[in-house]
Amino acid sequence: MLIIGYVLTNAVYAFTFGQYLGHVIGLGPWFPRVAAVSIMALFIGLNLRGVGEAGRVEVVLVWFKLAVLVGIAGWGLATWNLPMLSTGVPDASVSAALFGAASVFMAYEGFQLLTYDYEDINTPKKTLSRAVLSSIVVVIFVYIIVALGTVMLIGADQVMQHQEVALAIAGKEAFGITGLIVVTIGAAFSTGSAINSTLFATARLAYKVAEDGELPAALDHKNRKGIPVRTVTGLGAIAAVLAAFGTLNLLVEAASLSFLFTFAVVCGLAFREHKGIRFVTGLGALAAVAASIALSSA
Repeated sequence: MLIIGYVLTNAVYAFTFGQYLGHVIGLGPWFPRVAAVSIMALFIGLNLRGVGEAGRVEVVLVWFKLAVLVGIAGWGLATWNLPMLSTGVPDASVSAALFGAASVFMAYEGFQLLTYDYEDINTPKKTLSRAVLSSIVVVIFVYIIVALGTVMLIGADQVMQHQEVALAIAGKEAFGITGLIVVTIGAAFSTGSAINSTLFATARLAYKVAEDGELPAALDHKNRKGIPVRTVTGLGAIAAVLAAFGTLNLLVEAASLSFLFTFAVVCGLAFREHKGIRFVTGLGALAAVAASIALSSA
């Protein structure tokens, strides 16, 4: 289920990349789909080159996208226009908020990816706990300020109208054509880094599962560089096909549902086996089930 969720998530990232690039370049509705497939092909190739190449590219992509996201968010927050948060939005209920949270649950799927890269991390016992916990705090902060800053710049109605490229609209509102181009580059870097890290880790997860005999033996294969070439290529190709033919809402909700199901099962098992703090694991299981029901029944 996790692997299915990761493939769907990569399809979302590729789809979004195509939409942002297509918004700037134009060329018709076919172009975003071609761009989505092309970016997946690019990162399949990058991951086949080795861990070092993928890691160096990831560092550059992450720092650039953080600079763009925080810059746009800061500009929007500087205006501090609270009415923009509800412009054109009907009164929402708690159930609507729960549905929204469930829909975007896939946005938090990246943290456990680090654990699949255990053998590729220097001093993993020391590094992993620091990396996971610190990244959760940083990501929550960035998500909140970007959500508030973007909506304060262009209004909630514009976010809904231009859901695939809302940040590009916000960039244009803040800095004109320059802002549109910079944010589009930032979006390309953001989706690119997400594709890179997700494909890198998911391919290794699928290899381990195949090694344990729970996936076809053909996937239990690495080349001379230690790269699981068949899982990298296969999972990347499936994501490319989904990005070429899927829609944003369908892909996001399907990915979120697969992760919610998995997290409900894992938290439930941890609660039953008295692993961790039972209140936390029990609450996690119940919340994941409630969100899954809200998402699947909408």
